[in-house]
Amino acid sequence: MVPQGILPFKLERTDELLTSRGGLTIFAETMRVLQVEKKIRAAFPHPGSNRGYEAWSYIEPLVLMLIGGGRQVEDLREIRDDQALRSLIGLDRFPSSSTVGDWLARWGKRGGRKAMNTVNEDVARTIVNRTGGGDYTLDIDGTVIESDKEKAEWTYKKVKGYQPILGFLAENNVCLASEFRPGNIPGHSQALKFFKRCLRLCPKIKTLRSDSAYYQADIIGWCQEKKLGFTITADQNNSVKEAIRTVRDWTPLVDKKDRPTDREVGTAIHTMPETEAFRLVVQRWRDPQLLLFEPNGYSYYIIATNRDDLSAREVVLFHNQRGEVENSIKELKIGLGMERMTSGDFKANALWFAIGVLAYNLAAAQKLLFLSPEWKTKTISSVRWQLIQLAGRLVRHGRQVILRLAISKEKMALLLETRGRITAFI
Repeated sequence: MVPQGILPFKLERTDELLTSRGGLTIFAETMRVLQVEKKIRAAFPHPGSNRGYEAWSYIEPLVLMLIGGGRQVEDLREIRDDQALRSLIGLDRFPSSSTVGDWLARWGKRGGRKAMNTVNEDVARTIVNRTGGGDYTLDIDGTVIESDKEKAEWTYKKVKGYQPILGFLAENNVCLASEFRPGNIPGHSQALKFFKRCLRLCPKIKTLRSDSAYYQADIIGWCQEKKLGFTITADQNNSVKEAIRTVRDWTPLVDKKDRPTDREVGTAIHTMPETEAFRLVVQRWRDPQLLLFEPNGYSYYIIATNRDDLSAREVVLFHNQRGEVENSIKELKIGLGMERMTSGDFKANALWFAIGVLAYNLAAAQKLLFLSPEWKTKTISSVRWQLIQLAGRLVRHGRQVILRLAISKEKMALLLETRGRITAFI
């Protein structure tokens, strides 16, 4: 026998119904129990022809593809060719990759982004309502998605691309709202409108945490009027620099483990037009470059806040936690493929991004609602490796459909327990 490779085994093709993504069936059940199909049917009009595909026929395989590790529309072929998976979850009709691309472009122009945002916000609200909990902290942040597409705009990072804004709940990492924007739209544009949108979706938000894009008088005034807490990175404009000179209570700053840092912290009182007075929590540290020109050269980082229940150190530690939102954005962009857009058309990309947000929230729902607590901190990459990429064989026995998985007894117990939680969720 002529060897096929270095190791002593032979490759053969089989027509048996096998799948290497047995764990995606659990995510398909999560989509159904959260009534995603119903929400999509309500948000998107029915196709004019009985031969046309409904929006659900495009969105379901796209979401499963993104959760399973696909990164572009062409990767749908892997789902299409997985006959065992399609049979298990009922993916009978399956549009081609080119048809999906056409649908994204067509519905991008026909309000698909708005429809998907409605679906996403409804799903996010369902997750939040079912997870319970008390008051929430809202982390708002923007991100840059680089693109070499001709119509992409220049961003503040001096690269062409897009600059979506996202609102995450700090306590569970759910993406409450998103807005896909051209690269030349600054993060502070329509900030109050986006903030109010998040508040409508989750009235339990009690604190806003943001970078300097939200250091605006209307944002701070709104928080003061509605008695909402805020910690916002302050711009170092002339009035803030004047306030820094009034700080007299400089004390050494220690980190959350009570270890000394190279910084000091102090407070000042400040105000802006149409706002009440609020605190500036100021950090300073000696800057080696500035020391070349000034004997007491300092760099500063300033946080605007009305959280009078927290000491200056506690404000710093609380505000620093907003760095966790970067992990959520990384999960969306790197983990779920949103670091790359599929089209040169802005509106088609906006719809694609909104579908990515849905995939992100469904992955979050799986961890928050149906898996055991130790899964809550796992990334989607770990979930794929441990829970989605499961080899199995579809068997029909009488009227039963069985998925036989080549996994350990412990993992089988986990899957059965998860399916039980999904079923009880109804």
